[in-house]
Amino acid sequence: MSILPPSQDSVSESSNDKAVPVHKVQTGGSFTHDEAANGDVMALEKQPRWPKIRTTWQDAFSEFFGTMILILFGDGVVAQVVLSNGTKGEYQSISWGWGIAVMLGVYVSGKSGAHINPAVTLANCVFRGHPWRKFPVYLLAQLAGAMMGAAIVYGNYRSAIDVFEGGAGIRTVSGPSATAGIFCTYPAAFMTRTGMVFSEFIASTILQFVIFALADANNIGAGPLMPLCLLFLIFGIGACFGWETGYAINLARDFGPRLVSYMIGYGHEVWSAGGYYFWIPMVIPFLGCLSGGALYDFFIYTGESPMNKPYLGLNRFLHPKKSVWSNTHNKAVDSNV
Repeated sequence: MSILPPSQDSVSESSNDKAVPVHKVQTGGSFTHDEAANGDVMALEKQPRWPKIRTTWQDAFSEFFGTMILILFGDGVVAQVVLSNGTKGEYQSISWGWGIAVMLGVYVSGKSGAHINPAVTLANCVFRGHPWRKFPVYLLAQLAGAMMGAAIVYGNYRSAIDVFEGGAGIRTVSGPSATAGIFCTYPAAFMTRTGMVFSEFIASTILQFVIFALADANNIGAGPLMPLCLLFLIFGIGACFGWETGYAINLARDFGPRLVSYMIGYGHEVWSAGGYYFWIPMVIPFLGCLSGGALYDFFIYTGESPMNKPYLGLNRFLHPKKSVWSNTHNKAVDSNV
């Protein structure tokens, strides 16, 4: 199960079976088997290459563009608020902007399940049977999409950044004219290391707990209203828990734009700021989303989940076999029977 209904998450799985048409072979008359086979090969060669590529990489493209849209609107609203000195928005504008960013990103990436967050992908692999082989594909696509979105935002607001910073080529991470916070998150000055970790952990735990609740058909279930519900979820997290660390809750959302900001001249401080805070939004969202998913499944969910198996599914560690760990092996065996 993903953020969106399973039927949408399985589009690319089933579409691969449709990529190569099956042709009937005539054996009567002068039309031989070899001629039919040669005809099939020629027909396949005449097919446009791009539709086959698009089908094969459907999930990657979907997550790439969904995450790109997420960053375009999310970093875009931060840029507008910061660079206008608060005259074109305020903190709540940022909360609304990120909520809208998630909603639109989910609409764009619906064919892949609309994860747009590596931690959400991991939670779906662990608790909802999402294929493990897709995890690295989703992660890389999400990271690349976030970098592309950040680069576009920078290109759009470059002149405004020059004016705000006090000159072309001046890029700062801290200080009254700093603009690095447009792209990625930095903790408030008063935050301790423990506070930083807990802030990101509680926000990402809430995120996954509520996502599973919204996707649970045996609960009220959001159904087709899922993207709109996610808008209010992200707005709520930002409005209630976002001040201290910027509620990254997403490795791709934070690390991708942070890497872009380093590449365009913000310097080593993008890594060292906040006592090398950068690793926290990379690691903690995974722990938070796993905790949120485990909490929901343990106390509320009644469907297929490791939390609803003997020993909470931990006995898998005693059987390191593909048939035990794979999320697709048993399904493939059943379909061939």
